[in-house]
Amino acid sequence: MIAKIDKYQNALNDKVILFTGGGGGIGLEAVKALLYMGAKVIIAEKDYKKIQIAKNILKDENLTENACFYKIDLASKFQIEKMIRYIIKRYSFIDVVFNNATVIFLGEIENVNLKSWDISYKVNFIAPLLITQKIIPLMKNKNNGIIVFVSSSGAAPYMGAYEIYKTAQVELANTLYAEIEKTNISVYTIGPGLVKTETAANAIEIISKKMGMSTDEFYQMNESRILGKEEAGLGFALSVLKSKEYSGQEIGSTLVLNDFGINKTDNENKDLDSKTIEIIIKVIQAFNEQYNGWKNLNIFERQWVLRDFKKNVGISSDECNENLIHLLNTVKSSNIIQLDYLSLFKKLKHYFQVQYKLLQGWEKNPEKLKNHSDYLLDLINNIEIIIRK
Repeated sequence: MIAKIDKYQNALNDKVILFTGGGGGIGLEAVKALLYMGAKVIIAEKDYKKIQIAKNILKDENLTENACFYKIDLASKFQIEKMIRYIIKRYSFIDVVFNNATVIFLGEIENVNLKSWDISYKVNFIAPLLITQKIIPLMKNKNNGIIVFVSSSGAAPYMGAYEIYKTAQVELANTLYAEIEKTNISVYTIGPGLVKTETAANAIEIISKKMGMSTDEFYQMNESRILGKEEAGLGFALSVLKSKEYSGQEIGSTLVLNDFGINKTDNENKDLDSKTIEIIIKVIQAFNEQYNGWKNLNIFERQWVLRDFKKNVGISSDECNENLIHLLNTVKSSNIIQLDYLSLFKKLKHYFQVQYKLLQGWEKNPEKLKNHSDYLLDLINNIEIIIRK
């Protein structure tokens, strides 16, 4: 996909990138795009077989010149420290770190043994933390660099031993961002979305059975959210080019592809009348006002609000805001709406309904209660109009 966009061919010339878990799936697709853009990529991978297959793939695509494979078990603190020393000795500096590697253990919380929890903790949280601890002083000294954490969707049944530590990476990124906000270092998290990799397919087969549905039913239920692994990997790679813009945010590959004008598919569209366009603009502007207001809260209030939003909507407020801005531009320019946006409006309606219920028991000032309640009810009613259209 990236080979079709000539202007990015040398966009990352000579940038040194450490990419963990890049031997297959989304990671390898991201690595291919980064190499095409001129980066020097150290691919940290545990699986020897994956390394050999990946080497052959890169060779077939003439992308081996700047690729360096490093076999490592990220559950080992000693091996991580040794890898960092090797990279610094060979390249002097690491411009970008992609904490992509992961291990997945599935099952009910009480049925996943402690050894599996421990391995997941080491690979899915401690490894990114340790790499960050080793790299961030160098980046601070140079006042430059990018650290990327690969997040997931958050709490999900039968995935606790995986999701809990992936979610912790989001909080690690948020904390790090608050500490280096005044530097020239960028830090953000990116999620690939639902991608049919071999790892994901195996996990979904187990989870769908536990949820009483077939894998086909699971994929059909989430059809509008599915990305190809090449598209998800391309989103990872391109995000580096907008790292300053994304710093401090939790984003997704779809958002990045939209920002670069690369869309997954031509989604089904629906024409809009002028009244509905007016309502959509009003709702998006109202959300944007709330979003900007959240950014001005103190750090503890802000974290609580943003976590609650993601819990109810399923994506971060940053990604939601970006999606709505993209929709706003589309609606204004073409008077159409992609039908997959309607699922986002349904989730926003649910979120504001929850906020309305909470407000009734929290706000003691009668005048403020009426004003805020009227505001939320108007917002909910407008979203309902959009959904029905």
